[in-house]
Amino acid sequence: MYKMLAIDIDDTLINDEKQITEGTKGALAAALTEGVIVTLATGRMYASAKQLAGQLELNVPLITYQGSLVKNSIDGRVLYERTVPTDAARLIFDFCESEGLHLQTYVNDVLYVKEDNDKAKAYAALSKIPYTVYPNFGELAAQPSMKLLIIDEPELLDRVAERLRGLTGGQVHITKSKPHFLEIVHIEGTKGHALAHLAEHFGIGLEQVIGIGDSWNDREMLEVAGLGVAMGNAVDSLKEIADYVTFSNNEDGVKHVVEKFVLRREEVGSGN
Repeated sequence: MYKMLAIDIDDTLINDEKQITEGTKGALAAALTEGVIVTLATGRMYASAKQLAGQLELNVPLITYQGSLVKNSIDGRVLYERTVPTDAARLIFDFCESEGLHLQTYVNDVLYVKEDNDKAKAYAALSKIPYTVYPNFGELAAQPSMKLLIIDEPELLDRVAERLRGLTGGQVHITKSKPHFLEIVHIEGTKGHALAHLAEHFGIGLEQVIGIGDSWNDREMLEVAGLGVAMGNAVDSLKEIADYVTFSNNEDGVKHVVEKFVLRREEVGSGN
């Protein structure tokens, strides 16, 4: 029944050791053998997602930057692209400068920061992607950006999100990928928009798609997928809208979903 599988990366595909387990690799390889299209759907930049796609030997378009960019992992062909509107970007740059917030921008798949600090270093270590320090950072507001990212304390980011939603007037989609990552993309740059476009590209009905995630930024993907799956470690708000809750990322939750719904294997235990 299911012909496509879209999987978030952080805290979903990879465990807390930042690894894809052999069990998950094996299940996904079996799904590929069955003719199922397996793709990644992540807030990460394309270069970072491509590294993991290589580990899984995926030769498909990848959903990256929350859904702002769908790009083939082999030939680099772009299938879907939405950049942050320039006037909204300028407003956000100015806001972050006046409030002293750490802002990152992504232009032509390069990560730019204003200064070399602990936030930039920690993010680069997580995504395994280098960053470029650009002292005249404000100039980059005029460049087409796939995503803007603010890093700070969760409670502060919640307040920032509300203020920016009011200031930008519905031009952008604001969500969190992690409690301390506030992600800003084009209003049509969500995982849901990208997944719907990709399914149409392959001639697959959304009812034949499984979407798996753990965080706030996965909501739109779970809403459009025929089977929306939340990880056992997912935020409560995602579990509430999910069709199914699987095991955690440290318990091969993705493997369980593939075996239960794609390979139709009987196994001991189940998700909720």
